[in-house]
Amino acid sequence: MNRKTLVLPAVVGLLAPVLAACGSTDSGAGGKGAIVVGTTDQLVASKENPAPLDPAIGYEAGVWNVLRQTVQTLTTVPNGGGEPVPEAARSCTFTDTANESYRCTLRAGLTFADGAPVTAEDVKHSIQRVIDIDADSGPVGLLANIDMIETKGDDQVIFHLNTPDATFPYKLATPAAGIVPKAQYPAKEGRAGFQVNGSGPYTMKPQVEDGRVVKIAFDRNPSYKGELKVLNDQVEMDLFPDAEAMGKALDDEKIHLMTRAMSPQQARDMLVEPKEGIELTELPGLAISYVGFNTKDPVVNKSVRQAMAQIVDRGEIAGKVYGTTAEPLYSLIPSSIAGHTNAFFNKYGEPSTAKAAAILRDAGIKTPVKFTLHYTSDHYGPATAEEFKTIQQQLNRSGLFDVSVQGEEWSKYRPEQKRGDYAAYGMGWFPDFPDPDNYTAPFLDENNFLNSPYRSREAQRVLIPESRRETDRTAVAATYEKLQDIVATDVPVLPIWQGKQYVASRDRIAGVERSVSATSELQLWELNRPNV
Repeated sequence: MNRKTLVLPAVVGLLAPVLAACGSTDSGAGGKGAIVVGTTDQLVASKENPAPLDPAIGYEAGVWNVLRQTVQTLTTVPNGGGEPVPEAARSCTFTDTANESYRCTLRAGLTFADGAPVTAEDVKHSIQRVIDIDADSGPVGLLANIDMIETKGDDQVIFHLNTPDATFPYKLATPAAGIVPKAQYPAKEGRAGFQVNGSGPYTMKPQVEDGRVVKIAFDRNPSYKGELKVLNDQVEMDLFPDAEAMGKALDDEKIHLMTRAMSPQQARDMLVEPKEGIELTELPGLAISYVGFNTKDPVVNKSVRQAMAQIVDRGEIAGKVYGTTAEPLYSLIPSSIAGHTNAFFNKYGEPSTAKAAAILRDAGIKTPVKFTLHYTSDHYGPATAEEFKTIQQQLNRSGLFDVSVQGEEWSKYRPEQKRGDYAAYGMGWFPDFPDPDNYTAPFLDENNFLNSPYRSREAQRVLIPESRRETDRTAVAATYEKLQDIVATDVPVLPIWQGKQYVASRDRIAGVERSVSATSELQLWELNRPNV
């Protein structure tokens, strides 16, 4: 049975929220005091990373949740999806048919929050420093295709690209391309500390204890000029050590919303037995979970990876561990993104120990295959440990594997993973923008996010460049089908599930259904207290 999924050509129509309880209608801002939002994101400065909130350094969902509120980008993706529109710019366009030259003109009178004008030189400096700093785990890969940045006058910036890239407007909409004042951000190194200065919808003031942010006060920026409509005057972000502490704060009315990352159990409990005065809002999600491999490690050679793909039962993992908050994923590209196919199901079908045994036998591999499956214990939420324990049980139950699991804190885990210390490891991906390119190139290109040694000449030299030449993103479905088939055959990564998002909120707050994008980024400007 072929389960290739036919998807609409854009995600716009897929972003309708589902409410577990009836909520207030959005009738404008009102009330007094800050709207308080809880999160389990952790913002920590260390000797290894003294500048966690610098746009040239930070490349995590929690960091971007702060940068989205405080720095502007030239373009922005509309809430609900679609093609990018101007934000700090008043216009942006490709100036050639090859999609290799992109020109933006800034809005008139644009200033940073301190009143200093935003100029084309600030834009050039902001983006060039990302490339020059080239942070080890930073977002430089999004901008690596820039050959040269040119300015004309105070308001025009022209980006000359090394190769055609129709997705470039999406990349300029990410915090990696956030505009910061040249006078305050060094050209060749990160800006230490937690303060962020920009021209975005809010100014911010962090509260720091022992090198860790515990609260951030966001105040409406009176100087802001842009596409976004800010519906409140102040939002406070409270950072909690875990979902349990965040949930208790919501119950005790110390916060108005809890967002990233509610536990699956919390969502299940609220769905089964709603709490008085609290609404649970279901939002579409584009996050995925997968197992990555050091493809140079002989223990996890291609045949071993294929055998794992033949055994792993995604339905059991999603149902047992995540319930309604996740669904099985059979490709790197989730089902709600144009171009998705169920490539892994098409190749391997239902889980089968017999087929896995045949793969290993034909390759002459002695069983059981023994290795450690690593995961991060503190980065993706409280259910991660159970997820990887379930994968371990599935593999070992087959008799073909002898897998142990080991969790590490993210601060240690990510450097070791990138260094190639792990044969197999669990990771998650929150997309930078909703396009199939962002689910393929970051994993398959030469300078990939995982620092994986895997190489596919067809993917890197032919298919990825080919896909980026096409402005009409619906016209590259066949290219992405080939890329997904390559992943299913070589298994450099093994997709596990794609997630839904839930936000729990007090019923006095409106705009919740628009406060988190499909790419898991907070949009605090959408929150407000309706007039009663």
